[in-house]
Amino acid sequence: MLAKHTPNAAYDETGFDAHGIEPVPAAHRTSSPFDQFWIWTGANIAPINWVLGALGIQLGLSLLQVLAVVVIGNLFGAALFATFCLMGHRTGVPQMVLGRLAFGRRGAYLPALAQVLIPMGWVAINTWIVLDLCMAALERMGFSGGPEFKYMIAVLVMVLQVSIAAWGFNAIKVFERYTMPVILFIMVVMTALAFLRVDIKWQSPTVGGLAAFAAATQLMTAIGIGWGISWLTYASDYTRFTTPSLGAGKVFRATFLGMLLPTVWLAFLGAAIASAGAGSDPSKLIIAAFGVMALPVLLVLLHGPIATNIVVIYSAALSSLTLDLRLPRWIISVISGVIACAILYGFMQSGDFAHAFDNFMVALIVWISPWAGVTLTDFYLVRRGRIDVETLYAAPDRDGGVNWAGLVAFAIGLVVAWAFQMGTIAAMQGPLALATGGVDLSWLTGMGMAGASYLMLHRLFGRPFASGNHLRSADAASVEAAPTSLSQV
Repeated sequence: MLAKHTPNAAYDETGFDAHGIEPVPAAHRTSSPFDQFWIWTGANIAPINWVLGALGIQLGLSLLQVLAVVVIGNLFGAALFATFCLMGHRTGVPQMVLGRLAFGRRGAYLPALAQVLIPMGWVAINTWIVLDLCMAALERMGFSGGPEFKYMIAVLVMVLQVSIAAWGFNAIKVFERYTMPVILFIMVVMTALAFLRVDIKWQSPTVGGLAAFAAATQLMTAIGIGWGISWLTYASDYTRFTTPSLGAGKVFRATFLGMLLPTVWLAFLGAAIASAGAGSDPSKLIIAAFGVMALPVLLVLLHGPIATNIVVIYSAALSSLTLDLRLPRWIISVISGVIACAILYGFMQSGDFAHAFDNFMVALIVWISPWAGVTLTDFYLVRRGRIDVETLYAAPDRDGGVNWAGLVAFAIGLVVAWAFQMGTIAAMQGPLALATGGVDLSWLTGMGMAGASYLMLHRLFGRPFASGNHLRSADAASVEAAPTSLSQV
């Protein structure tokens, strides 16, 4: 049963967010395009993007080749991400709840469970990555702290990000709105100094032919289109708060640019620094090169994981509720934070374990592509964007709440994606990727095969759905004005 709200009650845009996974009432949907832009820009201004940008140089590509892959890939990745964001804007419903359309209420437990467990690992990884960099920045400022001080920073960062995520969307929105302009200004200065102080090499490829193509596909999966794909499972959780009267074009542009600009910017910055042959970690070079900029760099380093992790923790709680847990969202956010703290503690005890876990987490992202193929096909092609929202919250029917067409298509896409994946661990290196010299097309084959399989299987034995010429949601009027297919976006 849907939770009850008072649609005409005054809504405090900075107050505690009590919303769970029920549709957000129109009166509570006050987020602007700028809010969405700042949220997604903040989530992607993170040191990990510097490192991923340097990956192309390490694979043997030139800086120009890296720039081409990153720009082209993210144009498509950001567009795909913004398309998923429109689902939340049109329905007021979180992303994993919308997954019930293609998988059924209980069938959606599988992707929702992945979205519960994996984010806890990402929170720990994002925090762990910057701890050493923060200590290096503090040393640059003349402050030398021991391991105890490093643990104190970790605790403070974890407490802050869990508190913001537990407070909810309103706190996330305000945090990004007031911190991101300052962070972007610092990033502009850092970028200018990097290009002035680093001997950048524009034309220095060390591989050619098939090896260069394989390297480009691996970079495309890591920080090209693959980066936007990695955020698809979060998209609607935030655009469900957008003002109903906003046109779909404004929401699309805000989320598209919020994903595209910081990802391309930081990836290119990391690649440019790495092209000078300064090592595999451009973040450390940035700290060493900036001198008097140590304090601003420290602010960027600390802001990065917080801005990313508050989004991750909040969505993990929503995914937990999709499993039909009967707990308040904020309590689940706190529990997620505690688990992430335990994983982070393990990382700080063993760097080798942390690197192995990081590689494992990156490999697991392969599941998102086939999930996205099924979800995208179901929403835009099968249902043409016309959703009866109340059916998403209805009790499972006689088929047990499982849409086998969606699950089987997902499984087919997952196998195909794995076959074309060139992961960093042996178990995630598919036979077709190995046979082609490391060409990684996992995102393309997984998404394409899952979507095509779902179209065919849905016609054969897909569960019936309410095609409805109306939408019983908090925002029927805006849905009628929104595009009903990808060609109209």
